[in-house]
Amino acid sequence: MFTIHGMRASGNCYKLQCLLDMLGTPYRWVDVDSAHGATRTPAFLALNPNGKVPLLVLDDGRRLAESNAILCFLADGTPYLPADPWKRAVTLQWMFFEQYTHEPAVAVARFIRMWLPADHPRQAELPTLLDKGGKAFDVMEDALARDAFFSGGDFGVADIALYAYTHCAADGGFDLSRWPRVVAWLERVRAQPGFTPMLT
Repeated sequence: MFTIHGMRASGNCYKLQCLLDMLGTPYRWVDVDSAHGATRTPAFLALNPNGKVPLLVLDDGRRLAESNAILCFLADGTPYLPADPWKRAVTLQWMFFEQYTHEPAVAVARFIRMWLPADHPRQAELPTLLDKGGKAFDVMEDALARDAFFSGGDFGVADIALYAYTHCAADGGFDLSRWPRVVAWLERVRAQPGFTPMLT
């Protein structure tokens, strides 16, 4: 059985919950409060020297970090990761976009607003993060004029990756009503068989 070390309220960790529940794959979840230093303990660093969650541990002891790499591993051979080379490349394109353009703005704004005190110096970053996140949502809104989903045109792991922090973007101060196609896409994701919400 797969073991996931993760924080339930983390979008990066939620991605794995979402996919595994859709697949109907049994797994064991080990709660790790990364927001309060639990990933910096010697015990956790022995598992993942990078000190981050999520972390996938196989029964034979092999470990895999980085949420989107884990998504691809878990989805390989299923309809959630396209076999067609072009569709798979498009899927990966959006997963890279999620980690390098979307997540650094949307997730960080959420972290600052939800976990840092109101007088923390990082609160000053919010206007810039809202601008950058808005531009990421502009890109998604444009793409959704042509395709219903981000995984090569069909629903798959790129959609799960982007859904994870988009669906809770309001926590970071984003008003998603500015992007009606994104809002409609969120509903399509929630309508997928086996979908489960984030557990916080």
